[in-house]
Amino acid sequence: MDERVEEILHGEDAWIVGGAVRDLLLGRPVVDLDVAFREPRDAAHRFARRYGGAAFPLSERHGAWRVASSGSDETVDFTPLPSGIEVDLATRDFTFNAIAIPVGGGDPVDPHGGRADLEARIVRAVSDGIFRDDPIRLLRAVRLEDELDFRMDERTEALLRVSTELVSRPAGERTLAELRRMSPAGYRRLEEVGLLEPLGGSLDGPFEALDDSDFRLVAVFGESLARLPISRNLQRYSSVLLRARGPDDTSARAIHRFRRSTEPWALHALAFLDATGFREAVEEARRMEPREPLVRGDELGLPPGPEIGRILALIEEERAAGTIATRDEALTLARAQADEEGSK
Repeated sequence: MDERVEEILHGEDAWIVGGAVRDLLLGRPVVDLDVAFREPRDAAHRFARRYGGAAFPLSERHGAWRVASSGSDETVDFTPLPSGIEVDLATRDFTFNAIAIPVGGGDPVDPHGGRADLEARIVRAVSDGIFRDDPIRLLRAVRLEDELDFRMDERTEALLRVSTELVSRPAGERTLAELRRMSPAGYRRLEEVGLLEPLGGSLDGPFEALDDSDFRLVAVFGESLARLPISRNLQRYSSVLLRARGPDDTSARAIHRFRRSTEPWALHALAFLDATGFREAVEEARRMEPREPLVRGDELGLPPGPEIGRILALIEEERAAGTIATRDEALTLARAQADEEGSK
């Protein structure tokens, strides 16, 4: 399946397992590999030395190691195999992820009927304890339904529904990674099985208005999104959407004010506000926006402070409205504003 892994583990008791096998059997692209081997640390370092990349521990608790390839998003995980492959497969989440292929070639080992479930398009738990053992599997079950267009069997869905109180336990990074991959249908399914409310989510927002994972996160979770370890950029994006107010009209001044408070996400804000009737006006304002400001802050002759920013913003608003067009007019407006402020 992977000549590189076979080369470094030739003759060893090593197996390709997990999602890589599932995707291979489904004819989907295989990007990341999961290799079960008795000495994962040794295998990871051998792989990294031979083919490049960085080897690092993935889980101190379970002894797994990962190699991140140089120049690509590919990863190869090496996980422990202390008691044989069938014991390992019995600890996995879903039957189609509990299939193993020998690294050196040979027939797949499939003790839980994973291939039959792939053909039947079923997400089936390997054991009754999968959600208790690792609650991230609650979200993963729905995400795999969503991505693969599969459906949980009755037993697995029943196990999930009685375990929903566990959904908030996984680390936020893991939760966020699963949620980012959900489509609108996936979010509807989360609500249906009782997983959305415990996470602070709701489908009352416009989560289907835009095909964008970050947009869906903000629309579904709103202020609750701050509970998750989101990036600073996503924090800013969320703040813009949640605090956006639509333009009063399509005048140049109104559109400029709206854009000033929402760019570079003005179109996303319109979708969030269900105000897409202003889209053409916003796009036209973007096309017509000058590349350079009429004046810079250091040209105003004012002491440093917030007043400079206020005056520069006013200049650009008046420029957008068409009341000024030249540098001299901008400076005249700035002086008038400074004089007015000084007389207060």
